[in-house]
Amino acid sequence: MATPLTITGERTVPWVASENYWFRRHEAGYAAVPGWVPSTPAVVLDAGCGEGYAAGLLDAAWPGVRVVGVDYDAATTAHAGRTHGGERAAYLRGALTALPLAAGAVDVAVSLQVLEHIWTPGDYVRELARVTRDGGLLVVSTPNRLTFSPGLGRREKPSNVYHCREYDAAELGDEVRRWLPGAAVEVVGLGHGERLEHWESARGSVVAAQQDRDPGAWDDDLRATVESVTAQDFVLGEPQDASLDLFVVVRLP
Repeated sequence: MATPLTITGERTVPWVASENYWFRRHEAGYAAVPGWVPSTPAVVLDAGCGEGYAAGLLDAAWPGVRVVGVDYDAATTAHAGRTHGGERAAYLRGALTALPLAAGAVDVAVSLQVLEHIWTPGDYVRELARVTRDGGLLVVSTPNRLTFSPGLGRREKPSNVYHCREYDAAELGDEVRRWLPGAAVEVVGLGHGERLEHWESARGSVVAAQQDRDPGAWDDDLRATVESVTAQDFVLGEPQDASLDLFVVVRLP
C-alpha cells in the first residue's frame, strides 16, 4: 500500500500539483524581493536555497544577476547545480551559520522560510550580514507563529518537528534589531489575496484543508483551487496577527 503524502510545506519544489499552494507562496516571497532593492545588484545570496529555483525568479527581475545558493544538504546543492546552475547561478554546500563566502561578497542576501529551522538564529542573521556589503540588504522570511501555530506562546516549542522557534511580527523585529544594532529594520506581512480570502470565507482555512487529509482524498474544489494558485494570490502589507508569513527587510549601515 502506498504511503500517504503528508503536506508540510517543507522543502517545497515546483510542478508538484498537490504542493502548488506552498510553492506559489514561496514564489510570492521571491517576487517581492526586487521591490525592496533600490538598484540592480550584481550578486545575490539565496541562503537555504533548497531546490534552487529562485535563480530563475531573480534573473527575471534582474537579467544577468549572479545568484549564489547555499544549502547544508549535499544532495540538494548537487541537484540545484544540475538543474539551475550555469553562468547565472552557483550552488555551494555549507552551514548557514558559517557561510562559505567572504565578508561583503554579496549585494543582497535572501533567506526565505529558513529562520524557524535554525537553533542559533542570531548567529545565522549576523552571518547573513557578514557576507553582505556595507549598505546592502537582507530579506528574511518566516511563518507567522500566530497563524502557523495558534495558541503557541513566545519561545514555546513549536509543534512542527522541523521548526526550532517561531515568531510573531513584533518579536521578529525586536530580535533582528538586537542581533544587528544600527541596521534599519522593517517587518512586512504576507497574506491571502481576494480570491483565496473568498474561498476561505465559504470553506475555512485552505492550509488546514490541505493538511487535514491526504491529497488523494481532496475533493474536486480543493484540488482545483490548490492547482490554480499563483504568486498573485498573495499580497504584502502591514504585519497583522492574521499574516501568513513575516518578512524582515534589513538595510545595513
